[in-house]
Amino acid sequence: MAPQAAQTFGYMRVSSTDQNEDRQRRALADAAVPQEHLYLDRQSGKDFQRPQYQRLVKRLRAGDLLCVPSIDRLGRNYEDIQNQWRLLTKDIGVDICVLDMPLLDTRNGKDLMGTFIADLVLQILSFVAQSERENIRTRQAQGIAAARARGVHLGRPPARVPQDFDRIVQAWQDQSITLEQALQQAGVGKSTFYRRLRALRAGEQV
Repeated sequence: MAPQAAQTFGYMRVSSTDQNEDRQRRALADAAVPQEHLYLDRQSGKDFQRPQYQRLVKRLRAGDLLCVPSIDRLGRNYEDIQNQWRLLTKDIGVDICVLDMPLLDTRNGKDLMGTFIADLVLQILSFVAQSERENIRTRQAQGIAAARARGVHLGRPPARVPQDFDRIVQAWQDQSITLEQALQQAGVGKSTFYRRLRALRAGEQV
């Protein structure tokens, strides 16, 4: 049986469903990656436990080419990027092309100097990717702390109860209505009902 011809694949990643992958998709199309060979994950790059990436790795064979728009789309953890790069290029035998960094194209410079330069660039870029992820996390934490210091409420607004909540509570305590009826009249769930009940008994505003 003749060996299978080498194929070209593309991998994209966005951090959430709110982000758009069109730019990455155009870059991979310009690199002549077939549409049916594109894989997309919509989640963080903190590790490689991503369903589409894992499916892609299982499909890759020696001699195939994997294109990624940029190194941070592959991942954002320094050590994990290094390990995955070795897995793909050494263990499986795949070539990798990082589209926005021509030096990171394992099809070129396979001599000792070319390999050294590519490895050096990979280490630098994967370090930068992880540093940026950590900086984003730090800025988010600082922003949350600053907002709390200004008295800004973060998260979902607390569920509101009707103005006659005390009447509903009294009727429930008098057993003239059931808990289910009290919840329905108050328009809240059980946990919110009891939380507001504790506030009412403590003399706090509900």
